[in-house]
Amino acid sequence: MFTGDGPRGAGDFLMAALRRAGLANVPTSQHRGDGLVLHGAYLTAVVRCAPPENRPTAKEIGNCLPYLVEEFQILTEVRSILALGRIAFNGCGAVLRSLGADVSQAAFAHGARYPLGEAFPTLVVSYHPSRQNTQTGRLTPAMLDAALVQALS
Repeated sequence: MFTGDGPRGAGDFLMAALRRAGLANVPTSQHRGDGLVLHGAYLTAVVRCAPPENRPTAKEIGNCLPYLVEEFQILTEVRSILALGRIAFNGCGAVLRSLGADVSQAAFAHGARYPLGEAFPTLVVSYHPSRQNTQTGRLTPAMLDAALVQALS
């Protein structure tokens, strides 16, 4: 995921930010096996397929959420989650709630940080690094870098 979307796409924008934060060894990733190595980071998704028009339906999200729940249960060392976009934020909130976290005070706002207690990772929010968001300036490299700093602190 986040690979092969071409120059200035979401993948390049995200990987460059991960590289600046010291979480990736290279600033781009074009395909599996291209040498990208993440350090202290894990990428996953609420939806596991490429939905039509890049807009997953509620049914697709519901069908995929059990996989995200399982990942959350397997990844026991997670200290923070950076939700990239509203779909990720809502999906992570649903998963965390199903695992017993109180996410009632969490609201989608870029740069927001929600500590959820010792038993759960901190939830940090960012706009999605889509071309629409990055090319219009809604999400800048500095804004994503700041969200990563929030997630790492």
